[in-house]
Amino acid sequence: MNQKPQNILIIKPGAMGDLLHLTPTIRGLRNRFPLARIDILVGNSASTNLFRHHPDIADILVYDRRGEHRSFSALLSLWKKIRGRSYDLVINFQRSNLKTWFLTSAALPCRILIYHKTRTRVIHAVLDHLKTVKPLGVYPDNEKLDLYLSPDDRQYATGLFESHGLDKLPVVAINPGASHPVNRWSTAQFATLADRVSIELSAAVIIVGGSGDTPLAHDIERLSSSQPLILTGTTTLLQLGAILEKSALLVSGDTGPMHMATAVQTPVIALFGAADPERTGPVGEGNRVIQAKYLACVPCRSRKCSNSHNMECMERITVDDVFEAVKEMFAQRKPCAS
Repeated sequence: MNQKPQNILIIKPGAMGDLLHLTPTIRGLRNRFPLARIDILVGNSASTNLFRHHPDIADILVYDRRGEHRSFSALLSLWKKIRGRSYDLVINFQRSNLKTWFLTSAALPCRILIYHKTRTRVIHAVLDHLKTVKPLGVYPDNEKLDLYLSPDDRQYATGLFESHGLDKLPVVAINPGASHPVNRWSTAQFATLADRVSIELSAAVIIVGGSGDTPLAHDIERLSSSQPLILTGTTTLLQLGAILEKSALLVSGDTGPMHMATAVQTPVIALFGAADPERTGPVGEGNRVIQAKYLACVPCRSRKCSNSHNMECMERITVDDVFEAVKEMFAQRKPCAS
């Protein structure tokens, strides 16, 4: 098995941030095996957009275990599809899921590499993923995340900014949502921040996220006097990427859009409480992580707060702390994307 692989399948039915953390590994595989075909298996059709324009990905397979592939017949159909591809290397980044092992078996006999999350020390997810392919002689060129946008995505963002007069102002994007409530800053704090950014920095504020974040966005709008523009649930994934690319910076908890912003080189102010920024913090230079100080439970790495003062870690991140970071980053902000 010392031959260079010609046909590679990456299995990663994970969330948006997990998939973006995988992009330096994909880049490393391409650099190491420039002639190989690389396919990826993701967990839902929405995730395919992250790789729709990726130059190193030949095809995107979908394993939707909660939807289309709940039935064995559908799962078997996907197994047969994988079988027909004749993969000589499978990299399974979801070893805890028995059905991904079933899908991996479709490629046998082949070489299989398995992701093992490092538990003896804290290591960033990007480096942890790269560790899996080290036996192949794959080493990182850097840890930068990749998100490839189309001209149509960028044209959409340009048109949106122009139609709302955002092309004439610096734009601060705020992302109030997160899959796990422990990663969310309060809407009241976001509203106060939006007002200060608008009034004191003469900047426009937009609220981004998925459709599930719209109630949070309307709450921020209700509590603020500056009337930030609500964009939650109105864009595709890549249109959101293009909007973030045109923004001066993003304020967000630990969630997918935070990683999207770093992938398009937009600075991030990341608000961390329960989550550990050493593991999932923003990648690259020019970003800022803000955490509550002097709390013994930070980071607890839990998805449920067990503190008697619920969500104290996020509550203790003050608007003053975040606004001062915004002001400092404004002084060094990147030129607006055209």
